[in-house]
Amino acid sequence: MSRISLPYQAPDVSALARLLKREIHAREDKPGHVELLNILARAAGYRNFQHLKASDAARERLEAPQPEPEAVDFRRVEDAARCFDADGMLMRWPARTVIQQLCLWRLWARVPTDRDLSEREVNDILKAAHAFGDHVLLRREMFNRKLLDRTADCRVYRRIEQRPPPEALALIRGARAPGA
Repeated sequence: MSRISLPYQAPDVSALARLLKREIHAREDKPGHVELLNILARAAGYRNFQHLKASDAARERLEAPQPEPEAVDFRRVEDAARCFDADGMLMRWPARTVIQQLCLWRLWARVPTDRDLSEREVNDILKAAHAFGDHVLLRREMFNRKLLDRTADCRVYRRIEQRPPPEALALIRGARAPGA
């Protein structure tokens, strides 16, 4: 067993001493070092040494500083939101690539999860979500940008599950820019 530095704290030193004495005297032979670790862990209220280690690891994970959430560029969200009408229908295909990507994320959110879809089903979803008459462009772009996957014969499509970037999440949720 490699050396591990773990903090050890017993709520009651007197109870710890009594338990150690009782466990050591109950044995006919001297306990090995792993058995001693388990005795010490039980004396501190854990089931065994592995439980003590797991508890300490969980405590460290919870106490670790959380990464700062990525900032949302509400200007981009606002630009992408202008491409949609009040009902969430994509009215026009934006010229800027970064705005196109955000619009595709909003369409991606409409595709059912964990389900194989035929090309016709994907087309129907996209036709119902846009008003400029080019569902093929949308389907192709969603595939090219790794939002949809398809079989080699293009008969079966599937949404690729992933976490959208912060701007896309804001657009999907319908967020507006501060003050807008």
